[in-house]
Parts: sequence; structure tokens; C-alpha cells
Amino acid sequence: MGAATAMFLVGTLAGVSGLIGDYPLYGGQAVRYLVASVILLVITRLLGLRFVRMTRREALCLGGLTLLGLAFFNICVIESTRASGPALVGTVLGTVPLALALAGGRPAPRLLLGAGIVVTGATLATGLGSGNATGLLWALGALVGEVSFSMLAIPLLPRLGPIRVSAYSTALAVPMLAVVGLVHEGTGMLRVPTVPEALGFAYLAIVVTVVAFFLWYHSLPKLGPGRAGLFAGLIPVAAIVTGVVLGVAVPSAYDLLGAGLVVVGILVGLTAERSGTKAAVRPSEA
Repeated sequence: MGAATAMFLVGTLAGVSGLIGDYPLYGGQAVRYLVASVILLVITRLLGLRFVRMTRREALCLGGLTLLGLAFFNICVIESTRASGPALVGTVLGTVPLALALAGGRPAPRLLLGAGIVVTGATLATGLGSGNATGLLWALGALVGEVSFSMLAIPLLPRLGPIRVSAYSTALAVPMLAVVGLVHEGTGMLRVPTVPEALGFAYLAIVVTVVAFFLWYHSLPKLGPGRAGLFAGLIPVAAIVTGVVLGVAVPSAYDLLGAGLVVVGILVGLTAERSGTKAAVRPSEA
């Protein structure tokens, strides 16, 4: 399924990020979204998708989606990781399925049960590390950004479709992140990347951004935020798999137990009644 693939690809971010760990953080994110937006805009042109003049409400949703779901989310993840390591923010983001289930309206009891199981499994798979108040606040900000990434896209998808929403938001994120980079890193926010860094950025831009964004936004209106959000639990599972493939980590018994619970929770949640869990609109493919 598209949503499962999208979240699994996002989960590979942790393993690949080691390739770009020495590159200026905010400048690197700006580069990532610049490359992704160029690719998406070219695809938009090749498919003959015309520019859509947005209403004021749609423009506000797009601005909020980009500010909160892309720029603010990345800043929060980076700063939370700096403050207390990746475990805390990973654990907090493991609550995304439950947050989206609640934000999507009146979820079916089975959907809530499935979301709770996914959250438990994601927490086990991520691991509860030693955090601090600063790291927790940044992690909660990341959670707000992740929920905004989905909820603010729903009003945009009917007229813009998944490709244009992805293209417009990634293009708008570039100047936002560039400003943050200039403030925090100055003129050193950009430099010529090494070969491994270039490969890492190419993967992040093409696979984690272009492909994953499209698959997520294509699936979101069909499943609804509650059901689609269940697949966010695959993020720590994908991180475990990526670590094994790259030979940088061996999963513990808690990792494997958590991964199993995530799969069980997704299966339980997907059997929930579809009424009330689907979005009210469907995206246009034109």
C-alpha cells in the first residue's frame, strides 16, 4: 500500500542521515527540498498539470503545511536530537497514529485500539532514552509538525492533487529553511558536498521526499487521517531494518517485539469501520 511504503521510506531517514552528519544541518535541508521541488515541478510540467490559483483558505493551508509540516518539523527534530538524542523524539513521534486518529474526527473503537497498539510498538522499537525538558519540548513541536503535515494537506488535495501539493510545499520550504540556516550557520550553511554526502542528499530528495510525499498524499484522502496514520508506526521499524542492512545496528529483543506490535496494531486498525474515517473529499488527479 502507498501509505505503508511512504512511511517505511521515511523511516530509512535515520540510517541514511549518517552520510550527511557532517554537513551544515539547515543548509542541507534547504538543499534537499530544493532538489526535490525541482524534480516535482518538472514532473508537474511533463504531466501537463496547470498552475492552480488557490483560494485564500487554500493558500493559508499550504503556508501552514510548509511552515509547520516541513520547516518547523525538521527544525524540531534536529534540535530535539541535539538536546537529548534521537530516542526521545522518535518515541514522541511514535504517538502520531493516535494523534491522527483523534484529529480525524470520531474514530471507531477498533481504530483507537489499533492506534494504541501501534504507539506501544513504536515506543518499544524506538527505545525510551534519557531525555530532558528541552528535548521533550522540541519533540512535542515535531509531533505538531507531523500532524500538520497530514491534516493541513486534506483541504488542498481535492483541487491540487498529490503532485502539486508536494511540489508547492517543498518549493516554499526552501526559503524558509534558508533563512533559518543563515541565522544559525551564516554563510557556512552551504559547501560542496563529498561524494557520500551527495549520495545521501540524492536519496533524501528523491526517495524520502519526492516518492514518499507523493505516496502519502495519494493515500491520505482514500484512507483518511486515522487509518493512514497507523502506518506512521512503520517509521521506527524501517529504521531498524535500515540499521541491519547498513550494518550499523543489531536489533534487540525489544526492537523485534515493538516491530511485531506495530504490525499487529496496523492490522487491527485497518479492520475498523471505514465510515467516519475517510476524508470527505478525494484528490483530483488532473
